[in-house]
Amino acid sequence: MEWAQFAQQMAAMARDLLAQDSVGATLERITASAVELVEGCDAAGILVLRGRQVQTLAPTDDLVVESDRLQERLGEGPCFDAAGSAVRERVFRIADLTGQQLRWPAFAPQASRLGVGSMMGFLLFTDDEDFGALNLYSRKPGMFTGASELAGWLLASHAAVAFSSARTHAQLEQAMATRHVIGEAMGILMGSHHLTEDEAFDVLRRYSQERNVKLREVARMICEQGGIA
Repeated sequence: MEWAQFAQQMAAMARDLLAQDSVGATLERITASAVELVEGCDAAGILVLRGRQVQTLAPTDDLVVESDRLQERLGEGPCFDAAGSAVRERVFRIADLTGQQLRWPAFAPQASRLGVGSMMGFLLFTDDEDFGALNLYSRKPGMFTGASELAGWLLASHAAVAFSSARTHAQLEQAMATRHVIGEAMGILMGSHHLTEDEAFDVLRRYSQERNVKLREVARMICEQGGIA
């Protein structure tokens, strides 16, 4: 590993990640960077667990999706463990999936048949939150070394911060948009029904509760229709 060149590439990647305009674009850049920067990496993806259900984000290859689905079906596997809430392993590396794996006896041989030779996984986390696992795949055994693991860990550390920042930004944008549309809807109700600000908001709130519709959806309907039905 040429570390001076890698450091320059990491710096460029960090700037690039923060320049992305959406959460989805940030995730795609993370996984693409893994393939570009980590020696031996043929494919990458991010696995998120919702209970026992697996969600695959920004896969660079169908192999990633197939491996995640396999782990979900079997209820075992290294990525499954890395992203799970009960197991707090932050890094794993399996040098050779073609050999016997006592920890994942069902997953390993089937993953090998899918074409996975070796794997690495890194928990994406900040001090406040976990975001799933960044998983790297090689089609050949023995391709991931200690240097590959260190490179992947550095990339994952940058990726977790960028992921957190992108998601926070998206949440703020959504909150601002929701606030704007609710304010506009309240203005329509105040003007058409001669209501105070508190009374207009109470109308929105009651309508939302009685019909089990989110407040922002009620507000959007009023803005589109010019009033409440």
